[in-house]
Amino acid sequence: MKQIVHIIEVILFRSRWLLTPLYLGLVGALALLSYRFAIDFVSVARHIGEVEAHTFTLELLALLDLTLLANLILMVIFAGYENFISRIDIAQGSQDRPHWMGTIDFSGLKIKLIGSLVAISVIELLKDFIELSGQEHVGEGTKWRIFIHLTFVASGVLFALMDWIADKREFQGTHP
Repeated sequence: MKQIVHIIEVILFRSRWLLTPLYLGLVGALALLSYRFAIDFVSVARHIGEVEAHTFTLELLALLDLTLLANLILMVIFAGYENFISRIDIAQGSQDRPHWMGTIDFSGLKIKLIGSLVAISVIELLKDFIELSGQEHVGEGTKWRIFIHLTFVASGVLFALMDWIADKREFQGTHP
């Protein structure tokens, strides 16, 4: 029986490597996102003198949106791989290693993820408000984006509160 349990544990432990194709897929998504950014950047640069200031601002916000999404993907790749599969040993001695790499646990990743989603949501709302400048009526789509943004913010606050409560309980459990 002990040998069967050992085999099951080996299978379970090694199953974490099944996540690897998912992270490699995210690397591919990051490459696609970079390509999309380059196309949009060239488009913005090509007609910079022909557009109004608010249109140019909207285009820059779209580029910022893509950049934040790329940062989010990279953070999920690094933190997810290191938390669930294996340490990235090649980064240990590198001067270019991000300071947060290897220090973000699952809880920290949730908070950073929701923070990134809130930032992306804010940019989308800002684009809506720039497009709406001078108009009296707020469209149904903008109302939904405001609702979604507030949901992201509330979720972030609740995640942080849950982590704070869990940390407090952990601290009280180790100190009578």
